[in-house]
Amino acid sequence: MLVLYRADEYLREATRYMGERIPGARIVALPGADHLPWEGDQEDVLREIEGFLATVEAEPEPDRVLATVLHARVSERTAAVLRGHLGRFRGVEIPAPAGALRASFDGPARAIRCAQAIVAHASALGDEAAAGLHTGECEAERDTLRGVPVELAAGVAAVAAPGEVLVSSTVRDLVAGSGMAFAERGAVTLPVHDAPPEWPLHAALDAAITERLPVA
Repeated sequence: MLVLYRADEYLREATRYMGERIPGARIVALPGADHLPWEGDQEDVLREIEGFLATVEAEPEPDRVLATVLHARVSERTAAVLRGHLGRFRGVEIPAPAGALRASFDGPARAIRCAQAIVAHASALGDEAAAGLHTGECEAERDTLRGVPVELAAGVAAVAAPGEVLVSSTVRDLVAGSGMAFAERGAVTLPVHDAPPEWPLHAALDAAITERLPVA
């Protein structure tokens, strides 16, 4: 931060006092007695501002992508088999904690169908899976995505019953007109930082799985 004041102005002591208490502030006393920057010698003021801005490094904006995030609760016994569905629906796998599959999709409808395929295949294998989905802007970081959408998808999956695919109201609204059917599950509290505490959730119904699921 740049703190400017004129050496003979009436607020010089107060201005310096304030500047000395701002970490990293650059404090500059200019000649003159005028307090307002547009009074007196303006060239000194502008020169100091330009010089200060030239030394400030712009903070890089995080690379953000709009994605639908799928978080599926799966057992380690069937995770390897169920992982194959991610590629079928053009999902990009991202790192997930143990007992989960996580992927990003550029379309919410494909993400829902992938989640339905995962839970249906798990059932065919005599296992149980559940999934949660949310769409939003994620921070892209190397080989993974971070941010509120990822946390929300995991939170939605945590409250899904076995065999259930739950989606946030954002996902439900984005696929309006697609023919997909949903059942309201009410609002739940998801303790996710920087996000509203309550989220209306909807269960995806009538899975459209046209391929025969292998049992292995």
